[in-house]
Amino acid sequence: MKAMTDPRCKPLPSERPRPGRLTIRPWRRSLLAALLVACLGGCGKPPVLVNQYILEYPAPMVGGKARIPADLKVEQFSVAQAFNTNAMVYQPQPFQSQSYNYSRWRVNPGYLVTDYLIRDLRESGLFKAVFGSDSSGKHRFKLEGGVAEFQELDAADGWKAALALTVTLLEINQEELPQRVVFQKNYRVLEPLPEKTPQGLAQGMSRAMEQVSARIINDTYEAARTRTTGKYTYPSCGHP
Repeated sequence: MKAMTDPRCKPLPSERPRPGRLTIRPWRRSLLAALLVACLGGCGKPPVLVNQYILEYPAPMVGGKARIPADLKVEQFSVAQAFNTNAMVYQPQPFQSQSYNYSRWRVNPGYLVTDYLIRDLRESGLFKAVFGSDSSGKHRFKLEGGVAEFQELDAADGWKAALALTVTLLEINQEELPQRVVFQKNYRVLEPLPEKTPQGLAQGMSRAMEQVSARIINDTYEAARTRTTGKYTYPSCGHP
């Protein structure tokens, strides 16, 4: 019993850590609490949804024309740097360029235009075969081009989808470069939008592409047909 009252046998201080017990300093507790609050405030937000759009329109109907016994290759279209992006670009006023938040094209405009033009040319049935840029098959004609404009224009008379393409048709079997170029043309269409939204832009751009595609198909067919048949139509000069 004397050992209990011996001054040398004092109990251990309550704040002294027990063996094997993890202790956290007060300042560390405050830091962990702050990090937990920040995580609960920011990490709990749902991810931002980004809507992605593509073109959607029926392939142009072409009837009453004979198929050309020649193959056509469509190269990947280039894109002007101002539109070389998946962003849905619009021009609120002259000299300005903006893009919609949380809305994008599914792929770059160059891929959109090229893919749909190849689809439309194949659906037309006007050529023996239509190849893409990744094909190594032999072909007589080659279609090259670029996207010069692919945006929404906000004008005083309304909102429009602006699509501009440059196209060059080449005949590969010609030895001299000047004879290879069959034609080079620029195409531009302004199509009204049903509404000023990304959805409206996708609808308007689809109708614009439908019009441009039909014109390119017709011009390509007529030029290739002239080269394959050798029948040239000379302009009238007012004489019989």
